[in-house]
Amino acid sequence: MNAMKNKITSEIRRIVKQRCTNIFIGLSFLVSGFCFAQEWVPERTIRLIVPYGVGGSSDVIARTLAVELGKNLGQSVIVENKAGGQGVIAMQDAARATPDGYTIILGHVGTLAVNPAMMPKLPYDVQKDFMPVTLLAKVPMVFAVGPKSSATTLPQFISQAKSAPGKFSYGSAGNGSAGHLAFEMLKTSAGIDVIHVPYKGTGAQMTDLLAGNIDAASAGLPGFLTHVKSGQLKILAVGSVQRMQAIPEVPTVAELGYKNFESTQWFGLLVPAQTPEAVIARINKEALKALASPSVQKRLLEDSSVSAGMGPADFAKFITAEQKRWGQVVRNANLTAD
Repeated sequence: MNAMKNKITSEIRRIVKQRCTNIFIGLSFLVSGFCFAQEWVPERTIRLIVPYGVGGSSDVIARTLAVELGKNLGQSVIVENKAGGQGVIAMQDAARATPDGYTIILGHVGTLAVNPAMMPKLPYDVQKDFMPVTLLAKVPMVFAVGPKSSATTLPQFISQAKSAPGKFSYGSAGNGSAGHLAFEMLKTSAGIDVIHVPYKGTGAQMTDLLAGNIDAASAGLPGFLTHVKSGQLKILAVGSVQRMQAIPEVPTVAELGYKNFESTQWFGLLVPAQTPEAVIARINKEALKALASPSVQKRLLEDSSVSAGMGPADFAKFITAEQKRWGQVVRNANLTAD
């Protein structure tokens, strides 16, 4: 009888022990899942690398966003300008950074879509070395002529260029710049032969355009606007899908007969590959919130930029599509890096 009681008692203890173990394991998974679901909370200053110098559209957008993003994340976001090598230096620096959320890179149409097509030995891989966070803004390109040009519309300029191949010239802020690619796209679409004159920055380009040393140029609106208002420059068309709010009287290239034409600079945030998804999700969330803030919206409007926030997956698809589109422009124009 005692042996039977001992056996029953032992079995009861085994069952109780097993159930307690199962409960403990279940609670462990529950706690683990709860911790995993927690938002990433940064504990120190975050750096936002900009691949270009101070004062340009990239810098303005980065600094405007950094203030609000820092407020939302509860830590300072410091903008670090690393110009040079058509953005390659900054991109390499970001790719090598620890993937912990404390290094963000401001991506650009040039560094993400144009460089891969123009530089066969590019020392970074957009898809392998980075993880997209969000698209931030688009800046439509505009096409303008100087004070010596008799053209008042884009069709007139194209007609003049067709009648005298190789006679007219256009300037850009440099080989592979957004203005360079925009005009090359226009050349292909319109079937014109216009000579490219690269400058080291928008300032030098603008000086020669105003002096009549070049006939035309393409760039973002802010660089042209003061001279347009003074009557020195004429904007013939805009490269955006829709007309721009700041100059609603100027038609788009597409509506002038060049179907599906779109030429815009764009900017977005990326982080080094292997950055945890929770970190990417938090930065995306707070960046979108910052984009929607009145201060950022006001600054973007002043620069004729259009906010364009999106999720990481959609931004990844956008980059791939842009690489294909601008890659075709580079191949059509037989462009190579300096």
